[in-house]
Amino acid sequence: MTRTVSQSSPAARAGSLRIGVLVVWLVGVIAYVVSIVNRTSLAALGLEAADRFAITAATLSLLAVVQLAVYGALQLPVGLLLDRFGVRTVLTVGMLVMAGAQVVLALAPDIGVAIAGRLLMGAGEAAIFPGLLRVIGMRFPPRLAPTAVQVTGLTGQFGQIVSVVPFAALVGVAGWVSAFLSLAGVTALVAVLVAVVVRERRPVAVERTSVSRAVREAWRSPGTRLAFWVHFVTSFSGNAFALLWGFPFLVAGQGLDAATAGGLFSVYVVCGIAFGPIVGAISGRFPRARTALVLSLVGAQAVSWAAVLAFPDRAPLPLLVVLAAAMCVGGPASMVAFDIARDHNPRERLSTATGVVNGAGFLSSILVILLIGAVLTLQAGGGEYSPGAFRLAELVQVPFWVAGIVLVLRAHRTVRASSPD
Repeated sequence: MTRTVSQSSPAARAGSLRIGVLVVWLVGVIAYVVSIVNRTSLAALGLEAADRFAITAATLSLLAVVQLAVYGALQLPVGLLLDRFGVRTVLTVGMLVMAGAQVVLALAPDIGVAIAGRLLMGAGEAAIFPGLLRVIGMRFPPRLAPTAVQVTGLTGQFGQIVSVVPFAALVGVAGWVSAFLSLAGVTALVAVLVAVVVRERRPVAVERTSVSRAVREAWRSPGTRLAFWVHFVTSFSGNAFALLWGFPFLVAGQGLDAATAGGLFSVYVVCGIAFGPIVGAISGRFPRARTALVLSLVGAQAVSWAAVLAFPDRAPLPLLVVLAAAMCVGGPASMVAFDIARDHNPRERLSTATGVVNGAGFLSSILVILLIGAVLTLQAGGGEYSPGAFRLAELVQVPFWVAGIVLVLRAHRTVRASSPD
């Protein structure tokens, strides 16, 4: 397959990394870890949030959905801003906006203000991961870039452990307000670190153009379309599990205590750490096998959910461990989408194409999270969640898997047809 590889720096082309690039990347990874803590700060607090704001499951889902909706909607503008102004400015502003969002959530007197806080959270977080992808895509050697993307993603997932275990414990000890204000302070300090440390070469000269034109140019590449659908089909199951519905499913739907459920979230993160470098290495060494790799990982997710939901009441704990491990592969699989986009777009369009692709998974995640909440509310009417209610609610993922797989295969055929070999 002939690939259009984005042009990188001389050091990257030589296959080496300078210390300055590594420092910028490492500080960016710290910012990403903190952004994941911010993103998933409600992961183990869904039931507490429902009680605090006296809301139903459908309304609770809005706390995650508005965040994801803004994140996805801003991927294109963020891509353009990165192409024009560079990483330091965009990352610093993003971290400061997230810090402000946590202050709003900490002091929110009602659900309306809380939703506004999560909206700000999505806006700030939208800048972080695309900025890191830009650093990797423009400054890392092509053979190292896929593994660097995976390492970035899996390192960021340590933030999920922080949010599910120590941060949730902090809320229990110090209270909602103090815990969220503390997280806001840490986020602001990291913003200062980014502003001081991150340096980069002058941004690539980019023709000022409208968002719609930039999107059309990126979408014209068959590789961008394949990457879009790969990100769409790999992201939603793990995101719905990690961001909102996994913890309630395990506790209220499967009868686990909070400590055991937290342990399963640790399995989710640890397995992601194990799988990430493997997936990155395969993606970098065998680019023609990327579609098959992605579809096999998506299939593992679907089969695991089918096995758990087949039990009429509650699934055995070993099977829930398998489910948590299967959920984790969605993260590494979704990173393959950025490898595809990077290899099929020129340097000056790199961040815009990344924004197009990154929005896909959050679109599917928003829809799945909303539908799960709606199905739970229709069955429970604001009452207790039962295993049966969760079983039906989780089935909303099936049409997304089917549609995503079909669209990935279709886009894959288009990419192959457009290649002379």
